Amino acid sequence: MQTSNVDTNIVVTGRHVEVTDAIRDFATKKIQGIHIDYPRIVEARVVVDVQKDRQVAEIVLFCADHITIQASTVGSDLYAAIDETVTKIMRRMRKHKTRLMKHFRPHRSKSIRKLDEKVYEEDVLDYEDYDAPEDPKPVRISREGYELKTMYKEDAIMELEISGKPFVLYRNARRNVLQIVYRLREGEYSIIELGNELKA
Repeated sequence: MQTSNVDTNIVVTGRHVEVTDAIRDFATKKIQGIHIDYPRIVEARVVVDVQKDRQVAEIVLFCADHITIQASTVGSDLYAAIDETVTKIMRRMRKHKTRLMKHFRPHRSKSIRKLDEKVYEEDVLDYEDYDAPEDPKPVRISREGYELKTMYKEDAIMELEISGKPFVLYRNARRNVLQIVYRLREGEYSIIELGNELKA
């Protein structure tokens, strides 16, 4: 049983706020206190963002077997946001372990649907009849990096479940092609294949 994570590399950074020793110690102790025996935590990154009307805590765990678990919380108190984010992380780790113990392997014919690629010409888009709102609301776009991993589709589905992301882009380890897996409904998934076979 993994009783502590004292040897885990934990990095705490701040946006719009200086990370004090108190914040760093609180986040570090919370992550070290995660008592989950699988997956084993290799590295943890904590990002705290203090804005005028909200406090944001985001935690990303890089675990063994190429597993990444991510969660975030928005609230009015930074310490409470960190605490809630750790709780979310632990729930996702337990979910991952439970699925692993049940030998979660979706049946190819029932749960995986491959969609045919379709290419549409630009003239099918009717720009003239499109009535855009006069005063569109501003949209906040968050840019973040994406690590392209090589894995089997079963592992990609597992990462989709534990990360909370809407989709997972990966390189198929069997066929060396880029694929996107996303959730259709509970227990059913779809895979979109991008292009032809790629060179290694």
